[in-house]
Amino acid sequence: MRKIWIMGILALVLVISACGTSKSGGGNASSTVVPKSEGNAAKEKMYIPIISKGFQHQFWQAVKLGAEKAAAELNVDITFEGPESEAQVDKQLEMLQVALDKKPSALGFAALDSQASIPLLKKAKDAGIPVIAFDSGVDSDIPLSTVATDNTYAAGVAADKMAELIGGEGEIAIIAHDQTSRTGIDRRDGFKNRIEEKYPNVKIVDIQYGDGDHLKSTDVAKAIMQAHPNLKGLFGTNEGSAIGIINAVTEAKVVGKVTVIGYDSGKAQIDAIKNGTMAGAISQNPVGIGYETVKAAVAATKGETIKSTIDSGFVWYDKTNIDNEDVKAVLYE
Repeated sequence: MRKIWIMGILALVLVISACGTSKSGGGNASSTVVPKSEGNAAKEKMYIPIISKGFQHQFWQAVKLGAEKAAAELNVDITFEGPESEAQVDKQLEMLQVALDKKPSALGFAALDSQASIPLLKKAKDAGIPVIAFDSGVDSDIPLSTVATDNTYAAGVAADKMAELIGGEGEIAIIAHDQTSRTGIDRRDGFKNRIEEKYPNVKIVDIQYGDGDHLKSTDVAKAIMQAHPNLKGLFGTNEGSAIGIINAVTEAKVVGKVTVIGYDSGKAQIDAIKNGTMAGAISQNPVGIGYETVKAAVAATKGETIKSTIDSGFVWYDKTNIDNEDVKAVLYE
């Protein structure tokens, strides 16, 4: 009987001990859940590097503003960088490699060369990193989407304006920013093809490349005008090209004699249109390009369906509409 009583006491002690252990353990588990959850939240915040074609033009600063706006709204971390010159393809590829080494959630990329970056982009694909191309695409289906202006169509509109402004006949020339990026190729060919298809009395006498640098483009424009004294128009395919032409016609004192049409915006071009040095220009929507790039990258990371191309639109602006609210919304200084 005494033995049975002792065993009962021991069982009761074990039950009480077990209850105490369970309560204590639950308290510890609860206290470790919060910091663990916070740590996961920090690790799960997306990191998306955005690599542009450059950084020196106001256009890229506007793209950066749009990207930062989307990053703030979607609570993701981004970096925004680009080479000092739009001719530095090797430098941009180095930036792309460094970005991939950081194992980002996704990647935004504006290619200086539509083919040179493909091996690195294959690495991104193999690592499961979604790639969103912006401004300039690549000759590959690796980017899940490309956010850009329909540059071929927009350059065709610029060609229509040029033909109209020079009276449908005469010699003109093109200064493109490069012959490797998708934007350089599409804007040059969109303008050239429209002239050749619709305006038989307008002759393109020269196509040169200024690397998007306004100083080099100035020299190129001067050389073209010297070689073709009857030149009636010049088309610049980006901000640097257009500013170079503006400088050249000003220094050569042929403002009003040579019709200047450009691409993109920026204070120098806006001033040139207002003072009559430039007839007009195509402006993309750079803030929208940056915003839509980050938005698409986040959606791709979540496995959501996105369009293969996202048209960010464009406007033609000249002295007649430069102060309109819908035009001012896409211009940048």
